[in-house]
Amino acid sequence: MDIEIFPHRYLSADTTENLLKDIDEIEGVKRIVLQGQRLPPAESGHPDRRVITLKGQEIDLQVKTGRVLMEIEAEPVMDEVRDVCENHLPFGFNIHVGTYIRRQKTVTDKLKYGEKLGEIPDEIIGLTDQNAQLSERVKILKRD
Repeated sequence: MDIEIFPHRYLSADTTENLLKDIDEIEGVKRIVLQGQRLPPAESGHPDRRVITLKGQEIDLQVKTGRVLMEIEAEPVMDEVRDVCENHLPFGFNIHVGTYIRRQKTVTDKLKYGEKLGEIPDEIIGLTDQNAQLSERVKILKRD
């Protein structure tokens, strides 16, 4: 089951980091995708283009978070996610249920990855822009 958290405004890097840290503590969250406007290169000095830390790993935040897409195990997890959002998003948000993250490899994936498509883990499918380099766009954090 997929859900979309749609904040009523773009999230700062601090808010994104704090929201993700608390969401990560929820059992039943399988995958998370951040969507939003691309931030300028790090050399530009944009205040939201910085490294955030999750699970002790540093992640270069490359987008101004506008939506958070999540794959969750069951509907009760959505209530826990809503509680976390209420703590971090006082300006309001909407949560929608739908299909937001692809689960199957497509023809576009075949064109992008070619013969290496079989080596791509299923967890990565649907998490990145097909026009981008995978190493630049995806960071995998393992559950403890």
